[in-house]
Amino acid sequence: MALVMVFAAALLLVMQLVIFSRIRSAFPAGLMVAGVPVGGLNQQQAADRLTQAYGVPVELRYGEAAIQIKPNTVGFELDLQGMLAAADLQRIEQPFWSAFWSYLWGRTNPPEAIPLRSSLSEDRLREFLKDEIAERYDRPPAEPVPVPGTTEFALGDPGSTLDVDRAVTLIGDALRSPSVRVVNLSFNRVGSLRPSLANLEVLLKQTIDLSGFPGEVELYMLDLQTEREVYFARGGGQDLTPGIAFTAASTMKIPIMVSVFSRVGEPTPPGVTDLLELMIERSENDPADRLMETVMDKNLGPLRVTDDLKEMGLENTFLAGYFYPGAPLLVRFQTPANSRTDVFSGPDPYNQTTPLEMGMVLRDIYQCADKGGGTLMAAFPGKISQAECQTMLTYLTRNRIGVLMQAGLPDGTRIANKHGWITENDGLLHTMGDAGIIYTPGGNYILSIYIHNTQQLVFDEGNRLIADLTRATYNYFNMPQ
Repeated sequence: MALVMVFAAALLLVMQLVIFSRIRSAFPAGLMVAGVPVGGLNQQQAADRLTQAYGVPVELRYGEAAIQIKPNTVGFELDLQGMLAAADLQRIEQPFWSAFWSYLWGRTNPPEAIPLRSSLSEDRLREFLKDEIAERYDRPPAEPVPVPGTTEFALGDPGSTLDVDRAVTLIGDALRSPSVRVVNLSFNRVGSLRPSLANLEVLLKQTIDLSGFPGEVELYMLDLQTEREVYFARGGGQDLTPGIAFTAASTMKIPIMVSVFSRVGEPTPPGVTDLLELMIERSENDPADRLMETVMDKNLGPLRVTDDLKEMGLENTFLAGYFYPGAPLLVRFQTPANSRTDVFSGPDPYNQTTPLEMGMVLRDIYQCADKGGGTLMAAFPGKISQAECQTMLTYLTRNRIGVLMQAGLPDGTRIANKHGWITENDGLLHTMGDAGIIYTPGGNYILSIYIHNTQQLVFDEGNRLIADLTRATYNYFNMPQ
C-alpha cells in the first residue's frame, strides 16, 4: 500500500508538473495587456488579439455624418514587442520550482496589468481632420439677406466648424481604448456673417425704388476699416452711371473749413473759431463768406477753395462765387460731371460736387485726424496738423439738426456730417445732400447721399428717403451676431 501511495503521489506530481509547465509556457491567467485579456495565450496569440482589438476602425460622428477612420491612417501603431516583453517578464520572474510550489498550494498572486504602449502621429491626425472632416462637413453660416419693403436684413443661419484641438484629444483617447471606439466630435458655432456689400447695395436700391422717388439718387459709402465701397446712382427704377454733378449747397462748407485750417496757424485765432462755429454748427452763409474774404482773398476767396480741392485731386467739386445773394459768378467751371449729357440734375453753377468727391474730403479729414496722415498732409505739408483735423470733426459732430442722415441713426450715434439744400430761382427745392462720418459699434464708415428732383423735391419725402438709406447702411454694419 505504501508503494502504491508513493507511486500515486509521484504520478500526481508528474501530472501537476506537466500541467504547470503548460501553464508556465503561456501568459498567466488574468493577465491584461493594454486592457485586453491575454491569460493562457502564447505570445503570437496575444499579439493577434491585441492587433485585432486595436485595429478596429474608430467611428467619428459629426452632426448627422458617421465617418470610419482606420488607426494606421493617422499613424497609430502598437508597441507589441515592448508590451509582450513586459508581459513575459511576469511569466518567468519567479524561479520554476518556487513558482511550482506556489502553484501547488494555490498561492499565486494576480498578475500586474501591462499598460498600453503606442505611438500616434498628431500631425497626420490633424491633417486628416482638416482635409477629410472639416473640409467636407463644416457648415458655413448663411449670409443675411435684405428683407423686401424694409431697411432690415434677415439673419442667416449660424454655421459650425470642427473643434480640431478637441477632436485630436478625443480621437487619441479612442485609438488608445480597446472598447470605446466611437467619438462624438464637438464643433464651434459660427455666428451669422455680415451681409455682403452686394446685398447692401440691393437693399439700398430696393429702398429707393419702393420710396417712389421720381428723381435721381446717388450714394457713396466707404467702409473705413476695409476701404471697401458701395457707389451707385439710381433713377426711375434703373441704374444710372454714378458721377452726377449735384448742387453742393452747404455741404461745400466742409472744403471751406479745410481751406481755412490750411491757412491759419495754431492755435486758431478766436475770430476764426467763432466764424467756423457759425458756418458749420449753424450752417450760416455769411460766416462762410467772411472766412473766405479774411483768411483767403477778399475778392477771389471761393477760387482759392477750388484751387485747394484740385490739390486734393478732386476735379468735379468747385466753388465759383460767394454765398451772399447777387454775388458775381467768378468762373464758369466745366467738369466731367457737369459735362454729361445722359443725366442732368441742374447743378448750381456757383458750387457743385459729387457724392464720391465729398466723401473723399471726409475720408481725408478722418485719416488726418486718426493717423496724422493721408491726402491732406500730402496736399498741405506742414500747414494742417492732426489736432486741427480732430477739431474739424468736432465742429461737424455739433451740426445737430435731427433730420436727413441723423434721423436714420439710433439715438446717441456719433456722426460728423454736414447737410445742404437750397431753394432755387423758381422758389422750389430741387436738391438735397448730406455727407458724414458715422461711428458705430460695428465699424466706422463714410456716407454721402445726394438726391435731385427736376419738378419739385418735397422736403419730407427727401428727408425720409435719406434717413431710410442711412438706417439700412447702419443695419449692415451692426447686424446682431
